[in-house]
Amino acid sequence: MWKNRNIWIILTGEMIAGLGLWTGIIGNLEFMQEKIPSDFVKALIMSAGLLAGIIAGPLAGKIIDQSKKKTVLLISGAGRMLSVIFMLIAISTGSVWWMVAFMVSIQLSATFYFPALQATIPLVVKDDDLLTMNGWHMNVATISRVLGTALAGIMLVYWSLMSLYWISMIAYGALLLFTMMLRIDEGEGREAKVKSVGNKGGFMEVFPVLKAYPAVGMTLIMTLIPLLFIGSFNLIVINISEIQDSASIKGLIYTFEGVAFMVGTFAVKYISKKWRTTTILFSFATMVAVAEFMLFFADSIVITLSAFAVLGFALGCFFPTAMVIFQKQMPKEYHGRFFSFRNMLERVMFQVVLLTAGAFLDIIGLQSMVIIFGLISLSMTAIFFVQMKKRNIILEQPKQIAAKSI
Repeated sequence: MWKNRNIWIILTGEMIAGLGLWTGIIGNLEFMQEKIPSDFVKALIMSAGLLAGIIAGPLAGKIIDQSKKKTVLLISGAGRMLSVIFMLIAISTGSVWWMVAFMVSIQLSATFYFPALQATIPLVVKDDDLLTMNGWHMNVATISRVLGTALAGIMLVYWSLMSLYWISMIAYGALLLFTMMLRIDEGEGREAKVKSVGNKGGFMEVFPVLKAYPAVGMTLIMTLIPLLFIGSFNLIVINISEIQDSASIKGLIYTFEGVAFMVGTFAVKYISKKWRTTTILFSFATMVAVAEFMLFFADSIVITLSAFAVLGFALGCFFPTAMVIFQKQMPKEYHGRFFSFRNMLERVMFQVVLLTAGAFLDIIGLQSMVIIFGLISLSMTAIFFVQMKKRNIILEQPKQIAAKSI
């Protein structure tokens, strides 16, 4: 696996781009804290970009399946670079509207980039190495998040807010260069097959496939459970910082969650040898709810950091496992549309969670909100488990079931 140059290009590009992404996100939070007092208004601004991604999602899926993945990655990567210009203007003018333009443009780029990347990985990695590759890819993204947030914190002390976005632009430019070096053999026969399937229906063609592969559909629904926490993550971090009257707690939260996530992605490779896929997904979905309940004690530094460590470990085990199910069981000719549909579904959930969390934080406060979110997460986990048993859905592939029954 490690002799494959495409893997090194993808991972190195992810590391560099992640540094740019997270320095920019910390810059966004800093800019909003300065300009916008209401959590609900902050949520509205964050959701503007997500809405653009939802609208563009069906088109993105069709284009990714009909086009060369590398071409889509290059064009969307260039769009990321250009979007940073809007944020530079926002800082220069102090205008929130330019920030909205930045949010919309960068989310539009992400709507094409991430599904194309997810559809590319199975083309450059063997099936047996997908779990390892997904784990490493998420690890690299997490390392870049930890380093990016730490770098942004230091830069905000010594440099201007605008410097964070110059770093972002340089990083996106480096990603573009790495993407140019990718060699993806998509195969003329497979591409012709994709086009002959008939793409006029867009996402409508994904639904019959989901019915034919119920394990994929169940896993897709399961991935919505962690989004209650992930969707409100930045708003929660801001509120904890205000509750504890500490700016440094932001960096510590990202660090603890990120390190625990990396530990989880390594651990799941060994856990998967002893646990069934079903056990992994439902156990770690429950752990996400536990982390939400722990934040009731958000005034305690120790419990707060422990909660984010529990969250990170749970997500580090949950998402690589779910991604393998998607990549192995969903036919490759539908990968572009499926991953775009998944991203669009997540964006819809992010919209709902962001606006709900913003309103809850203004009305009832963080501690009441996390109890409600924890109860919802536990209830959803229980409902999905009952439905899976009732419909006799098996998440494991046949060969996995046979191996574990010996």
